[in-house]
Amino acid sequence: MTIVIKTQEDIEKMRIAGRLASEVLDYITPFVVPGVTTAELNRLCHEYMTNVQGTIPAPLNYCPPGYTPYPAAICTSVNQVVCHGIPNDKALRSGDVVNLDITVIKDGYHGDTSRMFAVGEVASHAKRLAQVTFECMWIGIDLVRPGIRLGDIGAAIQRHAEKQGYSVVREFCGHGIGKKFHEEPQVLHYGKPGTGLELKAGMIFTIEPMINAGKKEIRPMPDGWTITTKDRSLSAQWEHTILVTENGYEVLTQSAGTPAKPALEAHMHTA
Repeated sequence: MTIVIKTQEDIEKMRIAGRLASEVLDYITPFVVPGVTTAELNRLCHEYMTNVQGTIPAPLNYCPPGYTPYPAAICTSVNQVVCHGIPNDKALRSGDVVNLDITVIKDGYHGDTSRMFAVGEVASHAKRLAQVTFECMWIGIDLVRPGIRLGDIGAAIQRHAEKQGYSVVREFCGHGIGKKFHEEPQVLHYGKPGTGLELKAGMIFTIEPMINAGKKEIRPMPDGWTITTKDRSLSAQWEHTILVTENGYEVLTQSAGTPAKPALEAHMHTA
């Protein structure tokens, strides 16, 4: 397993790419309203990336082995869709929750981030799932520093989700990122403390927990990309790109509209 330790120049470029990815989410926020289609959100984001930012949408035509090329500039995962939802012509309705996952390429470097959006008036149980998932991401981020192990991060996320009665999707995880969209290491959102890769300064990876209101099992859809919960329960996800610094972490995917870090109680981190 080759982990790329980023140089100062890499880090500077990753800061720019990360901020730009986050700014796409800032830009699209006012458009996420009842009646809009995810295809329209995709069109707006694509135009903003290419025309305003001069960035390349990384998902468009992305084609890992065994997949068909991804057909859109962003991923739009609505309600029971866990991840990789393909934008379509179906209008969002009041009460829907949607994850918008943005990855841009700027000067050859990738910035990757996602947020949950509530469409119109959303039920309290859906808001709670999105909030707990947001807390899960931040609990993981808050542990990042040299010497900690990836298993510590996964275990803390899993513990918080399961304590709230939710489950953690196993098949998808965070990942190293830089000049490539997906690099080593894989960052699992479940696990055992004290296991896994030891973090070192200069590593950059995403933390992006996918949390289901029901059971953890998933179902792939016939389009080859969209993943839903098997039991049709709601799913939520948040994502940031994180740099391991000499004494902690830096969130690279921040911008003016980034939701603030939640108040995390100390007991959330400890067994």
